[in-house]
Formats: sequence, structure tokens, C-alpha cells
Amino acid sequence: MMQTAVGWHVEMEFLEDDTHTRAVAMVRLPDGTEVRAHGHASRHDSDSNQPRVGEEIAGARALNELAMQLLSKAHGEIDADSGRHSHPINV
Repeated sequence: MMQTAVGWHVEMEFLEDDTHTRAVAMVRLPDGTEVRAHGHASRHDSDSNQPRVGEEIAGARALNELAMQLLSKAHGEIDADSGRHSHPINV
């Protein structure tokens, strides 16, 4: 059996102000498809200003959404290839 090494690079970008952090995650798949997802975080007035924490929360939410989109994409490809409706892929 031949093995092939495949790698994906996920890009993350953040836009922040004093109370909000928005994240965008993007992965380009070997077939040329780009999948993008967004996440956000809001700092409560009583919380100290810790931009890194906002990035971690917004980034995690964007990556979670990216994962769900990839699962949906894979599920659709399984159905298209098999010609039947398959069971959903669970996380």
C-alpha cells in the first residue's frame, strides 16, 4: 500500500477592539476548495482586558465551525460518491 503525506495549513486572523474579538479561520484543501469560518468573543465589563483570552475563545469558536463545515463537506462527498443517503458523521 502506498502512503501519501498530506498537510493542511489553517490560517487565523483576528480583529479586535477593547471589548470584542472576531476570528476568521481558513483552510485550503488539496482539491483547491477554501473553507472559511468565523468566531467571536465579547469581554464583559467586569473582566480585565486580556486580548489573548479573547483570541483563544474567538479562535476556538472559528475552528469549531470550520470542523463542522468540513464534516458536512465530507458527508456530502460520501453521499455523492455512493449514490445514497448515509448516516450523519458525528463529532
